[in-house]
Amino acid sequence: MRIAIVGGHGKIALQLHPLLAAAGHTPVALVRSAEYRAELEELGAEARLLDLEQEEAPAYAAAFGGCEAVVFTAGAGADGNKDRKQTVDLEGSLKSMDGAHLAGIRRFVQVSAINVDQPVPEDAGEVWAAYVAAKRDADIAVRRSDLDWTIIRPGRLTDEPGTGRVALGPDVERAEVPRADVAAVLAAVLEDDRTIHHQWNLVSGEDTITDAIAARA
Repeated sequence: MRIAIVGGHGKIALQLHPLLAAAGHTPVALVRSAEYRAELEELGAEARLLDLEQEEAPAYAAAFGGCEAVVFTAGAGADGNKDRKQTVDLEGSLKSMDGAHLAGIRRFVQVSAINVDQPVPEDAGEVWAAYVAAKRDADIAVRRSDLDWTIIRPGRLTDEPGTGRVALGPDVERAEVPRADVAAVLAAVLEDDRTIHHQWNLVSGEDTITDAIAARA
């Protein structure tokens, strides 16, 4: 498959590209700047330009041209800007879904965050509250869509080496998980249609990724 990766220079995406390439797929990394092209090509990805915040669904659809699946793994990050949680984490997801429809793509995998359906504590900062709301609303929109969706909700992300051992399921408790293992789970769910219409929390655990998916799917 050719797989469009929205947020193609993010930390999870950079781990995902070589996994997809090694499996015989072509990752298509959507990025704002051509300066990332050489780095992405070394990882086995094709780079295409897309400004998530400034462009609309037709531009997304054009960037998705020739692809058979979309992975939304973009995020505004810890920049302290609550408005960008709306424009990147929520609106970027909505425009990705609309772009997938326009491009005739059904398969859609979204990276969210664990427990965003739960109430935000009253003492949480406004940026965190905006982030949780954006991820929650994006997930609601994905679940309501007619796409062949899967939502993966990681716990606290780390840059530790991946272990290949995870806990996966709708009610898994919050814990840490390496970005490398998140990328490996994304690569695995793209290969397995049994994961369609599932939403799972993801943290480090005892099961292999293959076993964890088989048990839940």
